[in-house]
Parts: sequence; structure tokens; C-alpha cells
Amino acid sequence: MITVNPDGKIMIRRCLVTLRPFRLFVLGIGFFTLCFLMTSLGGQFSARRLGDSPFTIRTEVAGGLESRGVLRKMSDLLEVMVKRMDTLARLENSSELHRAAGDRHFAVDRSAPSAGLMEQIQAIAQNVSDIAVRVGGVLRPVLLLRSKVSEVRRDQCEAPSDPRFPDCSGKVEWMRARWTSDPCYAFFGVDGTECSFLIYLSEVEWFCPPLPWRNQTAAQTAPKALPKVQAVFRSNLSHLLELVGSGKESLIFMKKRAKRLTTQWALAAQRLERKLGGARRDQKQILVHIGFLTEESGDVFSPRVLKGGPLGEMVQWADILTALYVLGHGLRITVSLKELQSNLGVPPGRGNCPLTVPLPFDLIYTDYHGLQQMKQHMGLSFKKYRCRIRVIDTFGTEPAYNHEEYATLHGYRTNWGYWNLNPKQFMTMFPHTPDNSFMGFVSEELNETEKQLVRSGKASNMAVVYGKEPSIWKGKEKFLSILNKYMEIHGTVYYESQRPPEVPAFVKNHGLLPQPEFQQLLRKAKLFIGFGFPYEGPAPLEAIANGCIFLQSRFSPPHSSLNHEFFRGKPTSREVFSQHPYAENFIGKPHVWTVDYNNSEEFEAAIKAILRTRVDPYLPYEYTCEGMLERIHAYIQHQDFCAAPGPSPPGAGTPQSPFVLAPNATHLEWARNASVAPGAWPPGHSLQAWLAEAGRACTDACLDHGLVCEPSFFPFLNSQDAFLKLQVPCDSTESEMNHLYPAFAQPGQECFLQKDPLLFSCAGASTKYRRLCPCRDFRKGQVALCQACL
Repeated sequence: MITVNPDGKIMIRRCLVTLRPFRLFVLGIGFFTLCFLMTSLGGQFSARRLGDSPFTIRTEVAGGLESRGVLRKMSDLLEVMVKRMDTLARLENSSELHRAAGDRHFAVDRSAPSAGLMEQIQAIAQNVSDIAVRVGGVLRPVLLLRSKVSEVRRDQCEAPSDPRFPDCSGKVEWMRARWTSDPCYAFFGVDGTECSFLIYLSEVEWFCPPLPWRNQTAAQTAPKALPKVQAVFRSNLSHLLELVGSGKESLIFMKKRAKRLTTQWALAAQRLERKLGGARRDQKQILVHIGFLTEESGDVFSPRVLKGGPLGEMVQWADILTALYVLGHGLRITVSLKELQSNLGVPPGRGNCPLTVPLPFDLIYTDYHGLQQMKQHMGLSFKKYRCRIRVIDTFGTEPAYNHEEYATLHGYRTNWGYWNLNPKQFMTMFPHTPDNSFMGFVSEELNETEKQLVRSGKASNMAVVYGKEPSIWKGKEKFLSILNKYMEIHGTVYYESQRPPEVPAFVKNHGLLPQPEFQQLLRKAKLFIGFGFPYEGPAPLEAIANGCIFLQSRFSPPHSSLNHEFFRGKPTSREVFSQHPYAENFIGKPHVWTVDYNNSEEFEAAIKAILRTRVDPYLPYEYTCEGMLERIHAYIQHQDFCAAPGPSPPGAGTPQSPFVLAPNATHLEWARNASVAPGAWPPGHSLQAWLAEAGRACTDACLDHGLVCEPSFFPFLNSQDAFLKLQVPCDSTESEMNHLYPAFAQPGQECFLQKDPLLFSCAGASTKYRRLCPCRDFRKGQVALCQACL
């Protein structure tokens, strides 16, 4: 290291001033020539090697040792030049001491060192010239090699013509024009070259064949699967409450609900564990993304939690989270888009590229908002992993609305459908249609002591109105006045302190109550009455579980997407005949009364009859903690929409159906000697096949025989052999895309088979067709599961 003291700085400054312009010019030329060569060579040899880019061939620079020797020589010469300048400065300082001796003497002293300096500069210039020649010799083979590499790369980076990859050339063309449209391409190394396009399309996406000169080891090495861990039931929910987080009123509501039901969940887990008899349950890694709570979707629920807004969705989500956790599965919960992207491994950009890593989750539970967000940000990975998704769908999605092409062609397209999922991936709040999976929720179950207290504490003439928003009460004065003649009316309508509640004066309004206080109110009441809205919420089941009778309105004509604004745009054609169809059809009298509110006499007669009726608290098993745990356990263990093979196409090549005609010749039964595919679920021996009457949906036709329609069995019926065994005369048989097929048409004696398995549907009817329907038995109190499904 060279150090310069202050005196040295002064000497150098004087030296530069006293040198003649020409000599200074020559010195500058030499010095800057050295600097230029040092900069150029330093950039050449310190730059990133060719192989450092994932889209170039790795090449070592030739002549590495020689080039380092050249640079060392140039460094030595530079040091020599600095020393010569220092010598010159000292000579100049000496000449100043003799300046008084006369100009002649001074001139001699100056000319001598100047002549020596010129000789040194000439020597340096000669050395620099020699170095330039040697550097040229070093760089020439490197440049030739680089040129050859570029030629090889151009030859090997042309889009191949491979029949196994017919879209390759088209994708390369697209990349040429659009690779800058999303930063995610650059994230994966695309830099605008042909090689980068082909490597991306073959190693990140899968449209092109692997390039033969690429190192395939990294691309082919898949991460090792983690050893399977057995799921263990949990009873302590403290860690779940941490996972849920806080910051939103909706999350606080969910945590309070889970904490309040902790004891019931723990007891239910103990009972289910005994029922399963120690059967092994593999622990699943599960992501729960509640899309409607994200800021991007508006999160309209959180601000309304404390103002009487609908809580049905949050009740269901709270119970889903708790059930998954109690069952012992690994859980990750997100309520923001940023968290979702981080957990999925979404590359930076606009969502056109696949995920950066294999999906680390076995299952993903989300809603329609979250489904849209995942499709937007997962790129091609969404299609690859969508079989792992479970969509919590309050009102259900029928196959005709789920199938994108069919929905578009036949007028079933809505804002919520056309996802082309297996319809069983949609999970509903109530068992609307067997095409979807019934998820449900939990109502608080009373123990025997609590039931006895309810019996003794019931008021004989107390009614609570179903509805926390003032709009529900508008136009109901007639009903309320009749009810007021016989019962004391209570409400739980939200209102702000400066505004009086918009309810009649004879109504005792408690305002919006916390859930425990609302439960206490129901335990005292005799009647829980609904005025037609909201549809299918959890409150009626809570009321029935607390010993209330539920009175509701019958709809004539039934409400549907064809005649009611609330259902318009929803992906279902279901007709709703009352405010709460599940309560009407699955519970019924004496707990549930459904009357025509347009008939005042019928309404008043029902009130009088209810006053004379005594009921005990009742809760269907499928809405208990144990029932929900049992159901979700069965789904997780048996539903696999990724590995299940599709059914054979209809036609002559379809194997014979595994059915025989029942002894009474009314329907088909599973043949005793028929083989069942390993792991098939539900098991085939639970199946019966019935021919519905014209105009009847399979859902109704199966219920007529005390059974449930099971769409998983449609492939077994989708053959001409099934019609023949039912003694149906098929003059012709055709296969088409239609959500009502397989079916028999009269007149014409035509049989129709289903062409697309995604359109197998229990829902839907036409007076033109008699549908061929797969039905199954079910467990008592658990309509979602067959008797042998657990």
C-alpha cells in the first residue's frame, strides 16, 4: 500500500505545474492507457461467466493463468510509474533550493531529470504496447470459443417438432411476443432469448420437451414425500385460537364460538375415537383460506357482525376450522391475499406462471371468493391442483352450472358457476342436493341436566321473532297483531342508541344479543317464528335444540332463481318451498310447523295448536359436534378427486352393469358376485337403481323410496345394459351432453346416455324424460353417509 504525506502531495502538485505541456501530455497518455486496459480487462475477467445464467451453456474462460499474469505485470508497471513521479517531485524540490544561483544553473538542473523522465515514459509505452499484444492473444481464443458456444446454442434452441408436444411452437411464438407482459417470467429466468423460452416451457411449464444439453438432474429430482403421520384427536383448542388470529370482528366471533363449544368438541372427539376403534387416520396438511374476509373481496361481513348482519357463514367457518383441528390435521389459516400467496408459493407478478414449489397442502378449504383469487394467482398450477380444493358453498352448485361449456350453451351461466370441478367438491350448509357434499355446521347440544332446566323454565306464551335486521319486520304487522293476541313477542333487532327500533310498540326488543344471551332467550321461549327471510340459516336449528317450536312460511309458488331476486344468479335451479326446507323435510312436526301466511285463518289455527303442543329439545345428529366430526372424517379419508379414474365412455365398449333386477322387478340391485373397485366409496352394495317418473328429479325419486341419490354411482348406470335389465325397450340409444341423462324418453322409446361425466346430476327434471337414478341407503341422522361409509 502506498501512502502519501502532506509534503508529498505538495511535491506532486508542484511537479505537475512545472512540467512542460508536451511532457505532461505524454505522461497522461501512458497513464490513461493503463487505466483503460485495466478497466477493460477487469470487466472481461470479473464479469459473470456464461454458465451462471440458467439459460446458457457453462463455459470456462481459456487462458485464465496467463491473463492473471498479464494483470499482475500491469499492476507492477503502474507502481513503477508512481515511484518515477515521486522521484520527479523530489528533483523539482531540489531545483528550487538552487534557484537563486542563476537561471543557467536552474535550467540545467531541470533538463536533466526531464530527459530521464521521457526515457521512462517511452519504456512504459513500449511495455504497454507489449501488454496489448499479449492481451490480444489471450482474448482471441476466448472470443472464438464464445462465438462457437453462441452458434451451438442457436442450433439447440430452436422449437422442436415433437408430436408429443404439439403446442410447443405456438407457445414459443407467444413467449416471443408477450414474455415481458408478466414479471413472473423474468423471475423464472426468461430473458428474451430462444433458449430461455424453451427452458421455461420445458422445465417450469410442460409445453415443450426437455432440451438434451440441459442438466436434467435438478428438474427430475422431486422433493421426497414426508413420512405419513397419524392424526391424533385434539381436545385443547388454545393453539387453534392462535391460528385464527384477530384484527377482524368476524375472527373474534369465530374464536368466541370455538372457545364456548370446547367441551362439546372434546366429548364428541372421545366418542368418535371409540367408534372408529383405533383405525389409522393419516394426518393431512390443510390450508383454509376464507376469501370473503379478505380486503380484496370487500370483507362486508366483519363490519356487520356487531350490527345484526348474517352470521351463518361465520358460524359454519368457525365449526369447520374447529372440526379440522380436533380431528388432528395440520392447519394453516389465511384471511388475506398476501398470506395466501406466501403459503402457496406464488411467484411475483400477475399470476400467469405456475407455483415456485409443489403445493405443500393435501387439501384446501375456501369459498367462491378464495377460489377466484387462487385461479388468478396460481397460473397453470390451478388446473393441476384444483382437485385438492373444497369450496364451502352455502346454497350449492349444480352440475349444469358447474360445467362451463354446457352452462354457456344452455343458459346456465352465472357469476358463481362454470368451474368444471367435481360437483362433490362443493360443500353446502344443508343437504340441498346430493350432487354436492353436505358440510353443515354445529348447534349447541344440551345435556340431560340442561334439558331438564329448559323443560321447567319454559314460558307457555313467549315468542321470539327470527330476524335481527329491521327490514325483515316491514309489512308483517298483520301476522304480528294475530300473534300478539296469544303470545308475548320478543325481538333481537339491532338499532343505534339515537334511533328507536323499527318494530311495533308491543314487541319487547332486546337489541342485538351476544350468542350466550340469545341462547338463554331461546330456552325460555315457546315459539321461534320466521317471516320468510333469511333463508336456511342456523338459528332455527338452535331454537329447536333449545326446546322451541319453529313456525315458518310456506312459499307458493316456490322461490327459485326464476322468480325471486335473492336466488337470481346463484348456480342452482332448486325450488325452495319454505323458509327452511331442511327443517320442514328432515325434522317436521311437532318441532317444525309450515303454514301459508297468506291465509290468516290457517296462521291463527297454527298458533293455537302450538300453544297446546309440548316438545323437548331436539337436535339432529348430523348437526352435533360428533356428527360433523364423523362426516368430515369420512370425507377426508375417502374423497379423492385427484386419483379417481373417470368412468368409461358410453357405448358398445362399456362393460355390463353390476346389477340384477330385484325380485319384485321394480328396480336394480347390486349383484352379490359383482366386483367392486378397491377403495371405491361409497361401497357399491349400498346402491339401488330406480327409473323415475316423468318430470321427477332423481333427488325426489330416491327420497320417495326412503333413499338418497348418489351421483358417484351414475357411471355404473350409464349403459344400455342397465336399461335392458330394467326391461326398458330402447329402440335407439344415443349419448349426448345433458344433465338429465341417462334417461328414457317417451314417446319414441329412445334411451339417452351421458357423454360427459361432469354432468352426472341428481338435480333436474323434465316431463319428456324418465331419469335413471342411482340411490343409496344412509345412516340414521347422517344423510351424507351410507350405512357402510364410515
